[in-house]
Amino acid sequence: MKRKRRFGDRKDGYKLRKADPFFRIIPHIMPHRHDAQVFFEDRIYLDETHRLIRQLRKEGYKLGFLHVLIASMVRTISQKPKINRFVVGRKTYARNEISFSLAVKKDMTEDSEETTIKVKFEPDATIYDVIETVNEAIESNKGEESSNSTDVAAKVFSMLPGFLLRFAMFMVRSLDNKGWLPRFLTELSPFHASMFITDLGSIGIRPVYHHIYNLGTNTVFISFGTRNREKEVDKDNNVITRKSMDLRIVADERVVDGYYFANAIKLAKNTIAKPFSLLEKPEQVVEDNEI
Repeated sequence: MKRKRRFGDRKDGYKLRKADPFFRIIPHIMPHRHDAQVFFEDRIYLDETHRLIRQLRKEGYKLGFLHVLIASMVRTISQKPKINRFVVGRKTYARNEISFSLAVKKDMTEDSEETTIKVKFEPDATIYDVIETVNEAIESNKGEESSNSTDVAAKVFSMLPGFLLRFAMFMVRSLDNKGWLPRFLTELSPFHASMFITDLGSIGIRPVYHHIYNLGTNTVFISFGTRNREKEVDKDNNVITRKSMDLRIVADERVVDGYYFANAIKLAKNTIAKPFSLLEKPEQVVEDNEI
């Protein structure tokens, strides 16, 4: 639900007015995002995940693990909204949208350019909504001839001489810290999103721990890669092969306490591993109660 903006709010977020005093102090103790990075990984077994993907593909939908991951994270944010906060200008805000930045190769060749896309969702989105939005965004950015507003902005900045580029980036950071950055820049910026996700499986490597950026408002970076195959003995003493996926996540610890983050991670992991609930809207959408 959109709230009316009040003094101290930003275009992309609401100022926290009921937060624990400790979390008001933390951004002054750790003023930069790289100060507050935490790294962790987890493994998810894909039996139910693949079952859902096969079912939807038979129904004519084009999807893969990326779609399930994004849909699961939308659902997690809808139930654990505090992980959708961000720290900028040494203040903490609740983001007023759910958005994901993705790096996309225009063609699968070494010489092909890479671009970034940003997709947004309502908190009650289903996996059908995710499939439609993500596929449309990816298709519109494929091919060397395609370009989006992010590409155009990057080319404009790249044409500046070094001293002007440094000044331009100084102005971007300064305006962003005060919440004065124009909306069109936050809209095209991949660094202003709930999460950044990278699919390294598409280029055949395992996931990495990817840093989160000091520029912008990204709080979480998720990386996944090639699948694992494991041999396991089932309850009938038969040797079976199970497929799994490793996720590597880097997060800004300043937005919420570790217990809340841990519960959000467990919810996300369970939703990815058992994703059939994503076919329906959530029973309720939880709001951040510290705005």
